[in-house]
Amino acid sequence: MTNFTKVISVVFLLALVVLCQQVLSHSRDNQALKEDYSEINHIKWGLFSVDEWKRQLEVIVSDEIGSFDLTPSNEKKLKVQVEAQLGVLIDKVVTRIRESNEGSMKGRLKQAFINAVVDVNEIKAGIPQYADAIMNELGKSKNERTLKSAVKKQVATYFDKTFKVQNTSDLDRALERAGTPDMQQAKIRVASAIFEKQELITQQSWLMIGSALVLFLLIGMKKGRVLPWEYLTLLAALILLLVVGVATPMIDMEAKISHMSFILLDHEIAFANQILYFQSKSIMDVFWVMVEHPDLPMKLVGILVVTFSVILPITKMISACLYYFDFRGARGNRVVEFFTMKVGKWSMSDVLVVAIFMAYIGFNGVIGSQLSRLQLLAGDADLLTTNGTSLQPGLYLFLAYVLMGLFLAVLVGRRDKVRDKVQTPT
Repeated sequence: MTNFTKVISVVFLLALVVLCQQVLSHSRDNQALKEDYSEINHIKWGLFSVDEWKRQLEVIVSDEIGSFDLTPSNEKKLKVQVEAQLGVLIDKVVTRIRESNEGSMKGRLKQAFINAVVDVNEIKAGIPQYADAIMNELGKSKNERTLKSAVKKQVATYFDKTFKVQNTSDLDRALERAGTPDMQQAKIRVASAIFEKQELITQQSWLMIGSALVLFLLIGMKKGRVLPWEYLTLLAALILLLVVGVATPMIDMEAKISHMSFILLDHEIAFANQILYFQSKSIMDVFWVMVEHPDLPMKLVGILVVTFSVILPITKMISACLYYFDFRGARGNRVVEFFTMKVGKWSMSDVLVVAIFMAYIGFNGVIGSQLSRLQLLAGDADLLTTNGTSLQPGLYLFLAYVLMGLFLAVLVGRRDKVRDKVQTPT
């Protein structure tokens, strides 16, 4: 039975090692994919982008120009506008001629001749006839196409002159990693890759937890003292859970406008998946961000986080190992005894897990509340907001480490009691 237990334990421990490497690798890749997705879908490239508004408005304006036809109702209105513009044009021509002739004697003589021969009022009296002629020409299909083409070109010129200078280096790199310069295609590709990676990471994480649990049940629940190789096996499983727990994201915080649309000139203007805020960090990511912050309080908080989540747990496991094997009289060393038997209440690992859950509840509530207010302020626009805050497998792996670490401490105590019982003379 002992050999069978050894074989099964080695198999599950090797599975844990492989799964640990896989989860770490896939989590790094998925974290990069999520950052690319948040960059490509960021609101600054959509709802707050001049180029995106130009793209949608240009389609609407071009469609409206293309569908425009002269009808009896709009022809009358257009004729009134043409007559008004002709009157203004005639006045401008007369004024310009008069101003050009005022500078010399020859010009004044020419102007006197024009005043005697040309009656401006008679010219203006013919404006309705001129307007009719213009309208007849506009009504011809060839001229109508030419006019529409000219208007479209002018509108395109206006759009070309409307722009905002933006630094697109991050976006360009994200599109390059997606393998396409087209944003819509990149969004589809990255979203699909994230879904596949997330499913794989979740499965592998639960397999890790399940494998570690099998080891603890197989070794920890048997009667009698825990053998050295069994203890080392459980300790190795704990280390793997800890490594993955602190190196992979525990919580994703995301706030986005899933859909926003309204009707303009019987055309829909719509924006989808507009990400307002996104963060996906592991404990080690948070530590490096805080340590690199210029403010001293942030550095101190980062040091405390890594101390209670990484340094103390590792120190505790090393001390427990020394205490268990009584390496060079380690059982009599007060420091080793302290970290093995008493530091559990000060390790703060369980507190960190509760803090992550509370942070999840807090961020979930705050983001949800703010997005609800945004929906109320949307007015006539169709606005759908989404709170994408979610717990990630890293938290459950770290929680598994905490709970199994407590169980391992019980095993160390049981090993100590069995040893003392054996050494006590009857």
